[in-house]
Amino acid sequence: MIRALDHLALAVPDLDAAIAGHRLMFGRAGGGPDFVTANMTLRLEQAGAERGLRRIAFAVGDHDKAVRLAVNRGLALDEPTPAHDFAIALVEAGAAPSAPAGGGPGLLTALDHVVIQSAAPERALALYGARAGLDLRLDRTEPRWGTRLLFFRCGDLVVEVMHNLAAGISDAPDRLWGLSWRSDDLDAARARLAASGIDVSAIRPGRKPGTRVFTLRDGTCGVPTLVVGA
Repeated sequence: MIRALDHLALAVPDLDAAIAGHRLMFGRAGGGPDFVTANMTLRLEQAGAERGLRRIAFAVGDHDKAVRLAVNRGLALDEPTPAHDFAIALVEAGAAPSAPAGGGPGLLTALDHVVIQSAAPERALALYGARAGLDLRLDRTEPRWGTRLLFFRCGDLVVEVMHNLAAGISDAPDRLWGLSWRSDDLDAARARLAASGIDVSAIRPGRKPGTRVFTLRDGTCGVPTLVVGA
């Protein structure tokens, strides 16, 4: 049913300021409120009552058939529910949008994974796997990190569901939490972002073997954000 991630919507209190900040983050002279990458779009929207990541939209081959299947499977669309405090949407897959041409090294080129926090991992397995039809690739409990991780493949990126073991199981809704962006040159990306005034961490080894990462501590409209490179 689902072919890829189409877009994520981020509700922000000051749209103009958020656009300016994301131009710095992505390394672009213009653009926004839609920031198109190689595999999805980050869409900035003026916030109403709710702020933060508020919608995840998946690309499907036949919208009407996909909606019927989703309804038959009991997947609620287009609005938050007691199971998830963000909207899940399905959109007709069209031609892949073209990301802006590169403007030098150290750009953020594509989304590597989107992180969903879940208080109920078994419910998440049913929601994103059985109902949405995402391909479960990993179910790992890691006491060293205090988490259970579910990795669902979606196109060429990962929808990661993270459960805090110490918090236990509850009926609290899932929430869209964080983003991890790919960079073509991690060292250049960190240097560029630091020079632009964004607070960034030191580069460190990533949890996935063979990767390195750093964290953006501001400039992301409150979204926990990681940049990953080989």
